[in-house]
Amino acid sequence: QVQLVESGGGLVQAGGSLRLSCAASGSIFRINAMGWYRQAPGKQRELVALINSGDSTNYADSLKGRFTISRDNAKNLAYLQMNRLKPEDTAVYYCYANLFGVWGHRDYWGQGTQVTVSS
Repeated sequence: QVQLVESGGGLVQAGGSLRLSCAASGSIFRINAMGWYRQAPGKQRELVALINSGDSTNYADSLKGRFTISRDNAKNLAYLQMNRLKPEDTAVYYCYANLFGVWGHRDYWGQGTQVTVSS
């Protein structure tokens, strides 16, 4: 079994910062990519950022320059540093991983962490 557990969400004022963490655990042979998606009320889930095992990154265009993704491959951790937060960043943020485990190559999702940015 594989689990992704997020932490670090919360309430912050506009202009502030938050750092999300995601820990992957379980029967994992190799993590190909980790990342973050978010879903605001009434909207579809959207990509925030992805990082692969070679540390190549991919960001939503609207978030470049404010959000930074990183990972610790040795510890199966991923981080999302969010700066200059805006009320429109309010959403549930989900950790994502594409990995190779005992069940083969699969996508996994965390349970989500709420980020609320007040104006």
